[in-house]
Amino acid sequence: MATISTQARTVLERFPAGGPRGSWPAEEYAAAQRAQGTNAQVVMDLPTDQFLVITDTTTQ
Repeated sequence: MATISTQARTVLERFPAGGPRGSWPAEEYAAAQRAQGTNAQVVMDLPTDQFLVITDTTTQ
């Protein structure tokens, strides 16, 4: 039997998937957030065709 664990995540920013070739604004934003101490990662939201920068911590 599989157990599913849900964890609250906060979306920090959204970026359209159709950005200019060679441009990775979601990755750049996430890297800047990590440099400031926020554990940010990029995920793809397929239904909206967007990259989301998320964190597992609650932001104020």
